[in-house]
Amino acid sequence: MRPREVVIRVRPRTAGLSRRIWRAILRHPEIRIRVTVTSALVALILSTTLCIVLLTMVRQHAVSDAVREIAREGGRTARAISVGTLKERISAPDDHLQQVVDVNGRVLAATPAMEGRPPVRFPPPPSNDDRRDGRSCEVDAPGGDCFLIVEYRVGSGRDAVFVYSLTPAPGLLPHPLTAALLILGVPLITGLVGYATWAAASRALRPVDEIRRELDEITATDLERRVPQPSRRDEVGLLAESINATLDRLEKAVARQRGFVTDVSHELRSPLAALRMELELALSAPDDTAPQETMQAILDNTDRLTAVVDDLLALARLEADRNFEREPVDLTELTDQEVLTRPRRTQVTVLSEGSVTVRGGRNELARLLRNLIDNADRHAAREVTVVVRPEPPATAVVEVIDDGNGIPPEHRERVFERFTRLAQGRHRDAGGTGLGLAISRDIAEAHRGTLVLTDRPDGQPGARFVLRLPQ
Repeated sequence: MRPREVVIRVRPRTAGLSRRIWRAILRHPEIRIRVTVTSALVALILSTTLCIVLLTMVRQHAVSDAVREIAREGGRTARAISVGTLKERISAPDDHLQQVVDVNGRVLAATPAMEGRPPVRFPPPPSNDDRRDGRSCEVDAPGGDCFLIVEYRVGSGRDAVFVYSLTPAPGLLPHPLTAALLILGVPLITGLVGYATWAAASRALRPVDEIRRELDEITATDLERRVPQPSRRDEVGLLAESINATLDRLEKAVARQRGFVTDVSHELRSPLAALRMELELALSAPDDTAPQETMQAILDNTDRLTAVVDDLLALARLEADRNFEREPVDLTELTDQEVLTRPRRTQVTVLSEGSVTVRGGRNELARLLRNLIDNADRHAAREVTVVVRPEPPATAVVEVIDDGNGIPPEHRERVFERFTRLAQGRHRDAGGTGLGLAISRDIAEAHRGTLVLTDRPDGQPGARFVLRLPQ
């Protein structure tokens, strides 16, 4: 039975640790800390890379200077050989080492530090040149383990001699002071970049902190307050502007909701009070109360309550969701149905040259037309005219015209407000809820249309509601 081989993979701990640290930094809740740490790490990497590049350049420069210097000294010795003035002891600076060796490997001359040492072993220059530069760690010479070598060849054939100039190879840090300054610059640059980033991020985020504190203090009963808006139109300034605009809309919506709740309470109080009164009278004096009349009064008040609740539900549905199902609707046919469905106190005439079709919600458009016709029927003296016609380029127009007293221009927008009843028509509008025209305009706007109140085209007294819907 062969033993099973087990392979164990060991992940380096440093890599996992660095990933966990970086992940923790990125998940830190404060933006300024994440930005500061990220910029400091980037600065550390870049400054370290720059330091390594500069140290490499400094070392290369030191190597070039050393090679140039020993090449000059070796050139002097080579010229001395050429003119025949070479001595066995070569005079040169203490850190320059030289040997002159013939083709048989015999040392002919040397500097004092190289006397008595084995000949330098180094490949000869190429045949088309008399000089070779290089580096070797296999030289028996004082001052170091590895040496820079410049080799000259003087003469040719069996008479050729080789001049070797050596100097210890510079270490990784040839200039300690320069290297120390460059290395110390890495944490200095990293710290400066981190501090500058922290200061800039704190300054940039200071308006955000003020906005947050102001928003924390704003409540539903204190909506008139606004967040501070910076003078600079940067991203934070635009954010503050958007927040203030949102607070404006929220304040208007809350004010509208409060007014709506107040109006609803007022509108529901009247039929509820009438119901209570009828019931109390029936209970206090049952013999003096006609059951038929009492039940009829209760039924009338119940119908009014039902109408108000239905209109409120319609408004709530329109505000909650305007993405109702849409289909092709013939406005001429729908108008005829609404006119014929319910009895009217006045004569209602529908004028149309044919079908006018729009795309929308059938139930919603039926309610819109019903509200307009009912409103005109309550305020008209004798007749109501409904005109359905197309209008170029692609608009359907419905005009509902009555011959009543009309509405002054300064009050024409008020009739579309919720629970609004003008004084001059209050006695005629007793059967309404005060929500019909508001619902009609909301339905028109939900269909990307308009509903306005204007004068009659013939100049006669009365009101003219004009509905425009895109086809």
